[in-house]
Amino acid sequence: MTGPTSTADQPKDQSQDRPEDRSAARSAARSESYVSPLPAPRPHLGHAIASEWTKLVSVRSTLFTLGSLVLLVVGIGLLAVIEIRSTADTLTPPTAPALFGLLIGQVAVMVLGVLTITSEYGTGLIRTTFTAAPGRARVLTAKYLVFAGVAFAAVAGSVAAVGIASLILRDGSGGRHGAGEWFHALAGCVYVTLLGVIGLAVGAMLRHSAGAIAVMLGVVTVPPVAGGMLTAWEGLAPIGRTILEYNAPVALMQLFGMPNGIEGERLPSDLSHILLILLVTGAAVAGSYVVVGRRDV
Repeated sequence: MTGPTSTADQPKDQSQDRPEDRSAARSAARSESYVSPLPAPRPHLGHAIASEWTKLVSVRSTLFTLGSLVLLVVGIGLLAVIEIRSTADTLTPPTAPALFGLLIGQVAVMVLGVLTITSEYGTGLIRTTFTAAPGRARVLTAKYLVFAGVAFAAVAGSVAAVGIASLILRDGSGGRHGAGEWFHALAGCVYVTLLGVIGLAVGAMLRHSAGAIAVMLGVVTVPPVAGGMLTAWEGLAPIGRTILEYNAPVALMQLFGMPNGIEGERLPSDLSHILLILLVTGAAVAGSYVVVGRRDV
């Protein structure tokens, strides 16, 4: 005759001993009891701008490119001011000498725009960036804002230094010029800054430094050459003249009040150059948002 079964002999509930159940219970307990002592604000554009500013000012390429821009614009500009002073030319706007260095220095702005994003792709840091900030549009917007602000400050500061030196070395003879020359020079600084923004957009789409820089150099150097070649054929001459009228060097010459060498041609207005560069920049920036948002890193 068997007695009552003891508690030790009764079968245990195996579901309570499964490792996955114990792990889930521990995770639930931790999630309910743990509260981070650090504040966790919702990320916004200001955080992305601070991050991009830190990255831009902490790399040597920024110092090299902007340093070369300042040396070219100020150095060549001062030489031009001395030459203009020796010829007693009082008709040239005080900011016009800065154009000579800016025609070369604009390359540094475009290169910096490209490297602002392609350097992250080259080192793989872009994966960390997009992991920490999954909002790719916000990251790209921060890059555009930070780069445009830094580039414009460097360009405008260099042009202003040359303009002030021109007024001083020419004994104030340039004072007869009104504020219009300075406003046009400011528009020229915006034009060069937008060329750098286009470089950033092209770099975002191509993800390759050498390729994006080559594209931007072609944007600046190819149109004058191609336009001159096309004018040699009578049937293509109108196209060639249009290309010669609407390209970056001619636009800068017009904005800074310098002759552009196109004789007997009715040139487009300064506003048309600004509208064209705004249209091209808008298309490039929009394309970069679409490409970066759709593809993998």
